[in-house]
Amino acid sequence: MKTLIKNGIIVNNGQQFRGHILIDGDTIAYVGGDMPDTQGVTNIIDAENQYVTPGVIDGHVHFREPGLTHKADFESESKAAVAGGVTSFLDMPNVVPQTTTNQLINERIELATQKSVANFGFYLGATNNNIEEIRKADITMVCGIKVFMGSSTGNMLVDENNTLEQIFAESPCPITVHCEDEQIIKANIASFKERFGDKGVLPSHHPLIRTAEACYKSTAKAIELSHKYGTRLHIAHLSTAAELALLEDRPMSEKTVTAETCPHYLFFDSNNYETLGYRIKCNPAIKSPADRQALLLALNTNKIDTIATDHAPHQPSEKFGETYFTSASGIPSVQFSLLAMLELCRNKQTDIETVVRKMCHAPADLYHIAKRGYLQSGYKADIAIVDINKPQAITADTVLSKCKWSPFEGHTFSATVTHTFVNGNLVYHNGEFVSDKKGEALRFNR
Repeated sequence: MKTLIKNGIIVNNGQQFRGHILIDGDTIAYVGGDMPDTQGVTNIIDAENQYVTPGVIDGHVHFREPGLTHKADFESESKAAVAGGVTSFLDMPNVVPQTTTNQLINERIELATQKSVANFGFYLGATNNNIEEIRKADITMVCGIKVFMGSSTGNMLVDENNTLEQIFAESPCPITVHCEDEQIIKANIASFKERFGDKGVLPSHHPLIRTAEACYKSTAKAIELSHKYGTRLHIAHLSTAAELALLEDRPMSEKTVTAETCPHYLFFDSNNYETLGYRIKCNPAIKSPADRQALLLALNTNKIDTIATDHAPHQPSEKFGETYFTSASGIPSVQFSLLAMLELCRNKQTDIETVVRKMCHAPADLYHIAKRGYLQSGYKADIAIVDINKPQAITADTVLSKCKWSPFEGHTFSATVTHTFVNGNLVYHNGEFVSDKKGEALRFNR
């Protein structure tokens, strides 16, 4: 089957131009400004005045399956992703059982093959005692090794120095790290409990407990290990101005240490705790207006390489607990990440070419994902179409994640994702899922 997307504003490879895309089966057959041969075309989409971009590749999500499916699952969260123009995701290992063996990687791939409408890949989680599994990782099927150098949801903390050294020395895959210093956080928790009691600690205290200092110390340690062993390292969810000083402003292809940040660190800051409270409680914490401003500025340099969501849904009963200590950390955002970034474009804080580079191109390059992330002949037809003149008001009814809440509720985005193609299949169209086709396991060309 052939589909023609015509007259769109195509955003690709740092440029935008009015043009056309021909899809043949699961593949892009043509991209250009001239109208291609339309013989055999059975579906024509007029994308006049709409952005046509590669499908977003979200390199950091928590879709909660298996074991935590009361929060989320592959079907619900992949639909939320596709509704937001996200066509591929890389899922973290802190599920039940934790994805710390290669057999469990295979089992998750099988589950996602049956349920996910988006393409998928999985991280192998590091522990204090699974170095043999890390050594045996299939580098074409495992997107990376996830190391929690600070505890978070699921508590997979790797805190033995000898183990960290061994992982960095021997991992066959790139390493992605959650960087927060555990001792600093524990000391801060004890201090706040002593001062305020269990019930007196507030959401606004979160960045004073999980501090910039905790992030900086851990990130510096990870980078030191990377340099020592020549390990390919990716810093997850960068949240502070201080950490930016540890990073290089060079093209990603020239670096061994790269970093991502998330839309919530660019969209919110500590002033928002007063109105949003636990809705924006996440690890690492959303920090000061100065941190947010520094991250926005760095977004337009090569210090920040990718944008990922750290999509982390919890049910309201878990999220909105009675106290700070009973309220889960995590933000569901995969459905609205592209729209949030386009809002920053509208506010002149970045531009659409940068958004596409850091949400689509760079993740494909960073993880060596085969034939995805670009609008290019011969590549898989993972495509999003966005109407930049169609506002979308976010309510609880809008949220497709199983948790059914969002920190963006009450906000009106200026744009709407109207079409999402996954492997050439039109899966999502104007608020409806129009195909039951499932996504594919991603392959990593290393």
